[in-house]
Amino acid sequence: MNKRTKILIVDDDPRNIFALSYALKVKGYDVLSCTTAQQGMEFLIQTPSIGILLLDMMMPEIDGFEMMEMIREQGLERTIGVIAVTARTMAGDRQRCLDSGVDGFVSKPIDLEVLLAEIERLLRTDGKQVE
Repeated sequence: MNKRTKILIVDDDPRNIFALSYALKVKGYDVLSCTTAQQGMEFLIQTPSIGILLLDMMMPEIDGFEMMEMIREQGLERTIGVIAVTARTMAGDRQRCLDSGVDGFVSKPIDLEVLLAEIERLLRTDGKQVE
């Protein structure tokens, strides 16, 4: 496992960014963050070394589903692993997230061990979903 993997957190809640950033940095990951999908896309385009994207699916203006469309339009889904991090836990929400092209799903409130397991799974599978 490459602990120097860069992880980008895109979440409109600074408290979530702070908590996730701290926990991931303690585990040895390089962490970048932003609060909008537009900023997230700029990071992804300008920083090709990002390996994992933690994407909040419920953001104002451009949500995670729309950001996934933008990621696919840019062809970035081939180079990064995307984990949906969301409070959307109604029936069908997980599948809708997976159908949008994400490679993993973690519900809020986040269980750090579950998130770390998803990150490690994506790193082992080169960022792509293993069926």
